Amino acid sequence: MSTDGLMVSVSGIRGRVGAGLTPEVVAQYASAFGAWASRRGAGNNIVVGRDSRVSGPMFHRVVLSALQSVGCNVIDIDLTTTPTCQLTVEHHHAAGGLMISASHNPIEWNALKFIGSSGLFLEGAEGVEMRALLEKPGGVPRATWDKLGEIRQDDRAIARHIERVLSIPYLDVDGIRARKFHVALDCVRGAGAAIMPALLERLGCTVTAINMETDGRFPRPPEPVAENLGELERLVLSSGAAVGLAVDPDVDRLALVSDEGKAIGEDFTLALAAQLVLRHRRGPVVTNLSTSRVVEDVAVAAGVPVIRAPVGEVNVAVRMRNEKAPIGGEGNGGVILSEMHLGRDAPVGAALLLQLLHEDGEPLSRIVSKLPRYVIVKDKLDRPDASLDAVYDALRSAFPGATADAQDGLRLSWPDRWVHVRPSGTEPIVRVIAEAPTNAEALELVKRSRMPLDALSA
Repeated sequence: MSTDGLMVSVSGIRGRVGAGLTPEVVAQYASAFGAWASRRGAGNNIVVGRDSRVSGPMFHRVVLSALQSVGCNVIDIDLTTTPTCQLTVEHHHAAGGLMISASHNPIEWNALKFIGSSGLFLEGAEGVEMRALLEKPGGVPRATWDKLGEIRQDDRAIARHIERVLSIPYLDVDGIRARKFHVALDCVRGAGAAIMPALLERLGCTVTAINMETDGRFPRPPEPVAENLGELERLVLSSGAAVGLAVDPDVDRLALVSDEGKAIGEDFTLALAAQLVLRHRRGPVVTNLSTSRVVEDVAVAAGVPVIRAPVGEVNVAVRMRNEKAPIGGEGNGGVILSEMHLGRDAPVGAALLLQLLHEDGEPLSRIVSKLPRYVIVKDKLDRPDASLDAVYDALRSAFPGATADAQDGLRLSWPDRWVHVRPSGTEPIVRVIAEAPTNAEALELVKRSRMPLDALSA
């Protein structure tokens, strides 16, 4: 939901800095989270991290003070990645974590991500319970002078993250090192520079990198989608790299550029990771309703099912936990490996991709060419004030032969194509995403699915 320009979701808040998101708002939510988390029997330690956004240091100081004010002891890991923050919560058996990051949102945005004691983002009921503290008479209870929280630094968080990646049982570190892969890397001036070069060096890679300053002044739109990766495509060709890796500002999403200098689409990150993992671990693949069918094709080839969950990392993670799935994630480049932790993790995705290149002994372009190709078209429009139920009813009537899934908005699917209409949880928009064998067919699905939305907005 949106409140005065602030997007409030199950697992966090986000908004434009100085508009919906202000120090006062951040202090309010951070203190409520700290008070809520420390009451749940897991102690009062809260891990705090931030990505490189320009507003990050300001909000970081606010969060530290807000947590101290409710008696929480802070484990501060400062500039870091979202998966590192999640892993640090697990490592310290903390009551929770706060990650200051708006992920892929434009430069003027920032956010608080709420992490529970399990290392997962908050689930629905937890978010409701936490936010209820904000509405209590008298507000969030504060600590007296003698019970204020303390702050201590943890400078080993990223190093531990790297060690965890290198300890994946079927990651042949020596074998990968012997291949001496040349990797082109784009960290979009986000937090990726704090971990990706060090991991790749440990894996024996030669790295040619761009946008490594951690100042949050993104030189391009920060989402690692194909249309934003032209500079990395050119770098792969000019450097002769075997692969190009692009991460988003908080390093939970990974996109790939092939040895031919072509961004292959972020949906292939999960498909290729699943292809590798399913050789070593058997079980279902869990992904969200907006992820490409190519993930299903990989799962079918391995003889395992695909289970669809609503969009949102926590929804996929919880379903993975319940289904005991070895691999899952989202089609935005988010790979979740159960043996590592139940969170999207770009360093994990990069390691699995290098292992795949090592095992197959073929260029990435050749590996991708063996998988079915679909075309995904993504569209969005401002969210109407009215309910979307009428839109969903109209779409069911317009496509009577489709299989409908109403877990998250409405997804209509056929054997070789699908369309998904849903309100975004992070922006005041409605997303319309379609996939089909050709661009024209995907565009037509989007066009037909937009019609009731456009009518509602008129």
